[in-house]
Amino acid sequence: MAIRSSTGRSGRPGNETDEKVTLRERLGALRNLPAFFHMVWDASPSLFIANVILRIFRAAIPVLILYIGKLIIDEVILQTKQSHGSDHEHLWWLISAELGLAILSDGLGRSIALIDSLLGDLFANKTSVQIMEHAATLDLEQFEDPTFYDKLERARQQTIGRTVLLSQVLGQVQDTITMFFLAGGLIAFNPWLIVVLLLAVIPSFLGENYFNEKSYSLVRGWTPERRELDYLRYMGASDESAKEVKIFGLSDFLINRFKELSWQFYTQNKRLSIRRASWGSLLSGIGTIGYYSAYVLIIWRTIGGKISIGDLTFLAGSFRQLRSLLEGILSRFSSVSQGALYLRDLFEYFDIKPNIASLEKALPFPRPIQQGFVFENVGFRYHNSERWANRHLSFTLHPGEKLALVGENGAGKTTLVKLLARLYDPTEGRILLDGRDLREYDLKDLRENIGVIFQDFVRFKMTAGTNIAIGKIGDKENLSRIESSAQQSLANHVIEKLPARYDQMLGRSFGDGVELSGGEWQKVALGRAYMRDAQVLILDEPTAALDARAEYEVFQRFAELTQGKTAVLISHRFSTVRMADRILVLDNGELLEIGSHEELLQVDGRYAELFRLQARGYQ
Repeated sequence: MAIRSSTGRSGRPGNETDEKVTLRERLGALRNLPAFFHMVWDASPSLFIANVILRIFRAAIPVLILYIGKLIIDEVILQTKQSHGSDHEHLWWLISAELGLAILSDGLGRSIALIDSLLGDLFANKTSVQIMEHAATLDLEQFEDPTFYDKLERARQQTIGRTVLLSQVLGQVQDTITMFFLAGGLIAFNPWLIVVLLLAVIPSFLGENYFNEKSYSLVRGWTPERRELDYLRYMGASDESAKEVKIFGLSDFLINRFKELSWQFYTQNKRLSIRRASWGSLLSGIGTIGYYSAYVLIIWRTIGGKISIGDLTFLAGSFRQLRSLLEGILSRFSSVSQGALYLRDLFEYFDIKPNIASLEKALPFPRPIQQGFVFENVGFRYHNSERWANRHLSFTLHPGEKLALVGENGAGKTTLVKLLARLYDPTEGRILLDGRDLREYDLKDLRENIGVIFQDFVRFKMTAGTNIAIGKIGDKENLSRIESSAQQSLANHVIEKLPARYDQMLGRSFGDGVELSGGEWQKVALGRAYMRDAQVLILDEPTAALDARAEYEVFQRFAELTQGKTAVLISHRFSTVRMADRILVLDNGELLEIGSHEELLQVDGRYAELFRLQARGYQ
């Protein structure tokens, strides 16, 4: 478990100055909204249209209710001045109309909330799929870059809650329409009320905008540390880490690291929240004073007989709602622009392009391979690394040949096979397949013809059958092929003992799941290689978790089943290595020796030294 000892890029995590966001940038971020709305539209055009229409209807209701309220009060006052025999039919009609509008407004509000919820679920599902689809196109090296992971994490966060942004933007439109209706009455009464209204709400808006910028900067700057917090939270309470945590007494270490990091974030967030609350109270008080100044003016003119009591209620209600709406619009603008800034994270992720891709007129993978793979002075260096993982590699992997890779940890064995499978492209030199550069072949076709089982294979929390079918997922319903692959890898002996056999859920993350031993999992993973039926098989430490007898059985079976196929084996066990046609010895990423077991023993070089050291351990 790699826990960083440093606390951030600038000496302290989440430094507020890491990500400065100006008002100009927030306004510029609104350019992300059209693309966002297009994505929401794609999720469900019918729900999107229904949402817009319902909001337009609901926008007109507040001013209608206020105006009918004015008419009701004026009618009541009029009838109290008349004789007791006056007709109340008009009054009851007005009350019924206001009741009907109130019921309609509530119904429209609930319908809009329902549509927002449904649209949100559809958008989240669709965006999650798009993120996974885009991830499938990206390079392995990009996934090994921490900066990329920060972008990926922020993009994932946009899959949920982003339709709140949709609701906010449409709410802006709805409230703006309502404001135009209400403002008409105030302007007719006294245009200066609009000026007072703006002066009452603008200070609060500026304050909210400022602190929203600070909040965005804090959250964005803390992305790596929040990923570490999630990692610590998982490792501190996970079935995968429970053994090591208990044996090595890591609980206090993980908990203390989590406390330290979470407290630092809490401290910065607390300081920002206190400042926000203090200034917010002050600026809100200014707005309240402005509101009551306008209210006093309206009352004064009512007392002077210049307007009716009904006009008083209409104007006071209009001013109160206008103030509330304008505050909401300005405040929501900060939220909308902040949401648009977060959308930038999503679109930046989708803008990432893979470096490894098929050419427009890519060649099909040769069937069968005629000349084999040729490494011509191949070198590879990881991004932002000065050290070469592989360099000066020149050798040929012949068709049908079994090649073993030997070397100490970090010698570049796994990197070499990743280059062969074109998970990486060489930094220098080139790899030829049947005389053509590997880059000229169709990438999907190449991957389908190369089966790789890495030492750190994934233990999918899925059924046993699916875990094997992953080798060729298109045949996941082909039970006979799955069973045949299991027999070839000896995984059938493991699966036959399971309660539900091939339908048994593996791992304890889900109900009725069964956990396998390391060796049992390795046999299941080997089944994926046989499932693939590829021309080239690459096994990275395929028997590391198997006992000597199981290892011997696996490789006897492997030798039989790979007749006529090209195979590359990475192993530290020389009982396995000596079965290969040739052995390639790597040292610091460079080719040191190559030849058969007997040839390398005669050379009496590094391979012979390692072989004797291991043989001595069995004597």
